[in-house]
Amino acid sequence: MRLSRYFLPTLKDTPREAEIVSHRLMLRAGMMQQASAGIYSWLPLGFRVLKKIEQIVRDEQDAAGWQEVLMPTIQSADLWRESGRYDDYGKEMLRIKDRHDRDMLYGPTNEELITDIFRTHVRSYRELPGRLYHIQWKFRDEVRPRFGVMRGREFLMKDAYSFDVDFAAAKRAYNRQFVAYLRTFDRMGLKAIPMAADSGPIGGDMSHEFIILAETGESEVFCHKDWLSADAVPADVDYEADLQPVVDACLARYAATDEKHDPATCPVAEADLVRTRGIEVGHIFYFGTKYSDPMGARVAGSDGKEVTVHMGSYGVGVSRLVGGIIEASHDDAGIVWPEPVAPFKVGLVNLKVGDVACDSTAEALYAGFVNAGIEVLMDDREERPGPKLANMDLIGLPWQVVVGPRGIANGVVEVKNRKTGEREEMTPEAAMNRLAG
Repeated sequence: MRLSRYFLPTLKDTPREAEIVSHRLMLRAGMMQQASAGIYSWLPLGFRVLKKIEQIVRDEQDAAGWQEVLMPTIQSADLWRESGRYDDYGKEMLRIKDRHDRDMLYGPTNEELITDIFRTHVRSYRELPGRLYHIQWKFRDEVRPRFGVMRGREFLMKDAYSFDVDFAAAKRAYNRQFVAYLRTFDRMGLKAIPMAADSGPIGGDMSHEFIILAETGESEVFCHKDWLSADAVPADVDYEADLQPVVDACLARYAATDEKHDPATCPVAEADLVRTRGIEVGHIFYFGTKYSDPMGARVAGSDGKEVTVHMGSYGVGVSRLVGGIIEASHDDAGIVWPEPVAPFKVGLVNLKVGDVACDSTAEALYAGFVNAGIEVLMDDREERPGPKLANMDLIGLPWQVVVGPRGIANGVVEVKNRKTGEREEMTPEAAMNRLAG
């Protein structure tokens, strides 16, 4: 993509309404624009990141054995009355009426709708387990939306649901998602630590939230220092095997939010305890028959008797992750994208547009990257070198290749690693080979 043709409205100054790093940098990097309080339009650069994150989430849900569906944003209030949550949910639910005066709502979550789908079609234990997920926009009318996509009113979520014949089977589904979440966040270049959590309005009595560590995080967290160097889950996880040992080994390392941490009972020695801040990016719940019982989601068991199915719910804040990654990965110059979620892998900068040697080298590199399937954004604008380089640091692409007249005269270009700041001069061919590898 050529920057001269790309819609990237970057800002030099920080908007006054932006209170935290991710909000400031997303606005300055031209990733989004506020439409109204807590609601944003995603511009091309931000949308590319959002779709990268969404695809990683989708890949890992598929690998874990869940099947994708798509449920509507607008739901019938009748379903929520069946579960008993319509009046209890609070003002965060946007309640509306259609032209026939029927009570509707903009879905803040989907337990009722997915339970209705299940009970309509599944009759026997032989059709279990049921494993469905969707990725859809949601709306919660926060009393004070703030912090950009970290606490907005409209947001993109992945919601997965499991239906099983008993607790033992439901626990196996829970463990699958637990491991899938570890893999998901690891693929994004994040260390997400699972911590025991309250279930809130979702309900249930077994729950973990996945927290990424960031100094600017919203919550205070406590963890054993071993978490900082803990290995990721192996890539070759067998989801058909018993995953309880994997989960147990993970949870053996102490980690807790401030709500769950009790200094009097903490098992970690003071010297080994890390106090920091974190951001919730995922939450998994087992809530048994909380919804299936009042909504009549039952199947015929192996003995022919009717049993109420056990359910679980597993959420990932897809749009929230964009902000969370920035909070965990930035510096004074701007965003530092982990390569798997970066909008482009390479930022190619022609420092002197109009110079024959610079133009020909930049164009040859651009064509080479495109032909090699490498996502590249070339700054081919007639702009001063300083703003061009500052702009590349701001948007945070993992690699920068800088073509300038001085280097070209010596037959080299500069390759910069955005994360480490390391710079190296090499021939254009060597740069191509380095980044295509």
